[in-house]
Amino acid sequence: MAMNTDEALAFESINYKLLLIGIGIVILGFLLMSGGGNGDPEVFNAEEIFSTRRITVAPIVCLIGYAFVIYAIMRKPREVE
Repeated sequence: MAMNTDEALAFESINYKLLLIGIGIVILGFLLMSGGGNGDPEVFNAEEIFSTRRITVAPIVCLIGYAFVIYAIMRKPREVE
């Protein structure tokens, strides 16, 4: 019995596209969190390290990306009649 190649795959192409979008959003969130370092150990800039972008926006962006990834994994393939 020959199986159709679509039946052998766990994901459709849309699942992979959503997965890549989600991974891209997560990477964007981590890039928003990065930075704030200083080469001089005697200087501490609290405003730069504890900015709203790093403390609030970046984790929310990461959570949205993780939600995209979970949706991409959990999305059922369409039924072929």
